[in-house]
Amino acid sequence: MKKLVNNVDDVTVEQLKGLQLAHPDLLDVHFDPNYVTAKGMPDDDKVAVISGGGSGHEPLHGGYVGKGMLDAACPGQVFTSPTPDQMYEAGKAVAGKKGILQIVKNYTGDVMNFEMAADMLRADGIEVRNVIIDDDVAVKDSTYTAGRRGTGTTVIAEKVCGAAAAKGYDLDRLAALCKTVNINGKCMGMALTSCITPQNAAPTFDIGDDEMEIGIGIHGEPGIERMGLKSADDITELLASRILDDGAYTRQLSEWDPEKGAPVEVEVVDTTFQKGDQVIALVNSMGGTPISELYTVYAKLQAMADAKGVSIVRNLVGHYITSLEMQGVSITLVKVDDEILELYDAPVHTPAMRWGC
Repeated sequence: MKKLVNNVDDVTVEQLKGLQLAHPDLLDVHFDPNYVTAKGMPDDDKVAVISGGGSGHEPLHGGYVGKGMLDAACPGQVFTSPTPDQMYEAGKAVAGKKGILQIVKNYTGDVMNFEMAADMLRADGIEVRNVIIDDDVAVKDSTYTAGRRGTGTTVIAEKVCGAAAAKGYDLDRLAALCKTVNINGKCMGMALTSCITPQNAAPTFDIGDDEMEIGIGIHGEPGIERMGLKSADDITELLASRILDDGAYTRQLSEWDPEKGAPVEVEVVDTTFQKGDQVIALVNSMGGTPISELYTVYAKLQAMADAKGVSIVRNLVGHYITSLEMQGVSITLVKVDDEILELYDAPVHTPAMRWGC
């Protein structure tokens, strides 16, 4: 294993210290427990937007703390959910009078711990909504989840909801918006190589030089199918066709039901992309894929969307939600309306995303 680390037990803390030193104008990093907050919080005029998850997916989530996006992020250890006390302290640090929206990727540990934190914050008189992102079309259930995994749509949800909070949306309206983004977002990824966590110092799965893994998750877990290596266009077609044609999954996880002790399942209309739809496209490196290769993928994706009559009106191409140094790509498409597009275009200034400022 070759990594730029000192002591494997200190990886997360040392990286957080570097984040703070690099961006003192945008955020503050807190330790024991670890969490990141935006400058100027709490703000009584807005709902606080919080997310989090295991480290190793950077720039998600700490890289999206700042103006017009997240107000706080809770980083767990590598590929490990943050603890409820991290989320609780982060919530207390940024909560104003309008409450908190917590955007939660659908992984069992994240869902459970964020809900425990929400209960603790509610006991303090703070109103909290948890909205779950479950956009991965590759799986219905996985080792880490009940239901589809939360992946690339998380980035778009954090951007859109951060802008809406800054605009003054109340908590109910903001939670409804986040659910809409989730329902209209779909993602699928693949890997050419595994990744290596600092603690384990070994690949999370073995794969041959002439093989690829389709439908991987962001924690280094294997996918749903292994096959011989194909061209960039063939790989893009495998992923994008599954996304563009998906519509059978009509039960979307939305919000945790404290009385049932489980996520609420909501019946929704068929979410297959149709001719005339407008979408935001994310072509994302899993960590080790160069951007030049991502543009090859984007070119094929654009051609496939055009052929289906789906208009890509905005795009992100680069490193946005990663799995350490894994070589691979994920594609995300999120259907948008005028409201969502206006919020996406709103000014943002964070360590990893900046425009309009």
